[in-house]
Amino acid sequence: MKLAHLILAVLIATGINAPASDQAKSKVSDQTNSQTPAPVEAEVQPDGYVIGEDDVLAVNVWKEPEISRSVPVRPDGKISLPLIGDLRASGRTPVQLQDDIKRQLLNYLSDPEVSVIVQEAKSQKFNILGEVERPGSYVLSRSMTVLDAIALAGGFRDFAKTSKVYVLRVNADGSRACIPFNYKEVIRGRKLSQNVELETHDTVVVP
Repeated sequence: MKLAHLILAVLIATGINAPASDQAKSKVSDQTNSQTPAPVEAEVQPDGYVIGEDDVLAVNVWKEPEISRSVPVRPDGKISLPLIGDLRASGRTPVQLQDDIKRQLLNYLSDPEVSVIVQEAKSQKFNILGEVERPGSYVLSRSMTVLDAIALAGGFRDFAKTSKVYVLRVNADGSRACIPFNYKEVIRGRKLSQNVELETHDTVVVP
């Protein structure tokens, strides 16, 4: 009887635990799938971007192909559109600009639907000068640190003073800052705060 009871217990345990294990795996899989974040970072946030010189904008007016077009932002910060003429774009967000275009088109059209999209963000730039392989001006199209900038410029030349790199920055109030960057310390994991995130119009200097 003891052997029979033991066999019966094993059969019952096997019959109960196997489905439970499968159900647990299924629940974990469902939870993993349900918790996978949507790629919201890839979405463009038109309220946050500030238009600048050299940007290329796509201005679309619904059912008005004669007015809709791609236009560059000129050095004076303006764009030109039919019916409206010159319009200030620099310093505004796409939403602010499209609202202004719509307001001015009300003189000619009934309830125009306007959208403004930044096709090419060429105004967001930084410079890197000195002893790097490819010095020049680069588009700041994403979050970028000093290390990223050096890599983008092809790395140091043979006689670069890698411990004396610095970033020149013009602050919002017009004041100027010089931010030191010691490459040798940073790659050793020391004083990582030196590897600052670059801002528009920063200049990285490699002596």
